[in-house]
Amino acid sequence: MPTILVLVTTASGTADDVSLQALTLGRRLAAGGPVHALVVADEAAAAGLGAYGATEVHVTRHPAFVTATAAPDAVARALADLTAALGPAFVLGPGSEAGNTILARAAARAGLPFAANCTAVTPGSPTTVTRMRWGGSLLEEAALHASPGFLTVAPHAIPAEAGAGAAPAVHVVDAALDEADLAVRVVERVPAAAGGLSLAEAKVVVSGGRGVGSAEGFRTVEELAALLGAAVGCSRAVTMSGWRSHTDQVGQTGTKIAPNLYIAAGISGATQHLAGARGAKKILAINKDPEAPIMAAADYAVIGDLHQILPAISAEIRKARGA
Repeated sequence: MPTILVLVTTASGTADDVSLQALTLGRRLAAGGPVHALVVADEAAAAGLGAYGATEVHVTRHPAFVTATAAPDAVARALADLTAALGPAFVLGPGSEAGNTILARAAARAGLPFAANCTAVTPGSPTTVTRMRWGGSLLEEAALHASPGFLTVAPHAIPAEAGAGAAPAVHVVDAALDEADLAVRVVERVPAAAGGLSLAEAKVVVSGGRGVGSAEGFRTVEELAALLGAAVGCSRAVTMSGWRSHTDQVGQTGTKIAPNLYIAAGISGATQHLAGARGAKKILAINKDPEAPIMAAADYAVIGDLHQILPAISAEIRKARGA
């Protein structure tokens, strides 16, 4: 049975969702074999990984490891060293910015190819992978001629599935690094403006596009989002017009979302935007144009003026709640 190694990125003592999705794939590929997880500095996150398939967790420590992205080359060194020690069949990671950055560097250290944003993996000689390209607008089937296979799992492509796994064995190790590993370091992060829900994690997202008409026009979008406990998103055209911050953008060059419900108002649905909303369970499109591209991707559609439809939806929600 093969050995699998998974990089797990964390926040405040908890593994992020994309890492748990990668662990789920790792458990399937292991087929009962050992699944090792590498956690950077955050020992508190180790205990909960057994439910997702981890049989052993390696916590690597170093003063530079405030987070996994604080020193990506150094984390890649720790991952490459553990890969050499374990000899896994696959080295997996989350298909996030951090995961792709670290796995690419670890693969380069091993002199091996790297497959990013995979949605399916079929072991063999060679291994066959299906992966997202062009921001998710197409799927590519490729052959991976490498052992071990370095790859990341596309966000939301594989649901994280908890099982009845036992608590994993935890090994805490101080990383052996040199100055070259620490040449590139993140010294400061400037957070987005406080307030609101995270687009990437929201269960409901209400977005506005060019059809909203102005920054002030987003008040009806924000009103409906507030009633639904939703995050507010937008299209690239909106950010280019300066109506909303880039942090609100859904799409290939923005945030990729996977809500239970995505309400897209006044958004035509260009390929780049749909690439970011592909993970949505249900899409409700509101647009004057019945031929808009987003209609082909929508589960539900309302043809009409969003400035009339959104307030009407909000009014019905208030009426149903007796407000």
